[in-house]
Amino acid sequence: MPPEPRLCSTSGRPISTDVPVSTTLSMEEKRMTSTILRKLAFGITLLTAAVAFNVSSVYAQGSTSKGEGWIDLIKKGENGKYNKHGWNHYGPGYFDLDRETGVLTGHGGMGLFWYSAQQFGDFVLEMDFKVDDKATNSGVFIRIPYVPTSNQYIYDCFEIQIYDAALDKDMEHVLHEGAKPTPGGPSPKQVTGAIYDAKPPTKLTAKATGEWNHYKFTLKGLNYKIELNGEVVNEWDVQPAGKVATHWPKGYLGLQNHDDRSSVHFRNIRVMPL
Repeated sequence: MPPEPRLCSTSGRPISTDVPVSTTLSMEEKRMTSTILRKLAFGITLLTAAVAFNVSSVYAQGSTSKGEGWIDLIKKGENGKYNKHGWNHYGPGYFDLDRETGVLTGHGGMGLFWYSAQQFGDFVLEMDFKVDDKATNSGVFIRIPYVPTSNQYIYDCFEIQIYDAALDKDMEHVLHEGAKPTPGGPSPKQVTGAIYDAKPPTKLTAKATGEWNHYKFTLKGLNYKIELNGEVVNEWDVQPAGKVATHWPKGYLGLQNHDDRSSVHFRNIRVMPL
């Protein structure tokens, strides 16, 4: 057999094949490795930031009432238009719906536009409302215990009042100092933020007539908490009071159209069962 060929260096000297080839990286290999590691670290940083952003977005959605568990009570259909599915009206007057904007407007009365698709016990309810005139009278009925077929429902559940006459300059004096209301003016238990005829609000935070307000109600058992434009204006452990003699643990939700002079608008109505 011919002899095996031997590796030689550039000087012609043989290189032993018994010695392992060095694993030391060249300068070029080190540079390439360093570049790859930097890119990998940058990619991990971007991924971490993206995950953090998505998590914060989820919490932000929850804080603005768009998170999991919320039920929009005025929804868009497959045609992209808002509809009143799940709602019924009892009594005189009516509510119309702008199918493009989702704004409900009450006319005439006295009547009740109520959500018949589901009853609610403990829940958080949010909505925006606006009145066209200072004397507009309306309200939100909560835990209506049965299908309304007469006006008896107003004696069997509480109403969170909407009455912009609360902006009367004398009303703060009435609320905080116990003075008598202006003759012919609203009672403290009948102004915006009041639990009608039962408990007056502790402060007046309604905006000027013609501006949108935001209501938030939290009901847990006997406790009612009312927030108006981001401030707690009423909190009460419910008991028989005023015209209401019985407390019910669950029921329907309803919006009041009070009379021909009381045009009231609602939008962004949503509820989260607790």
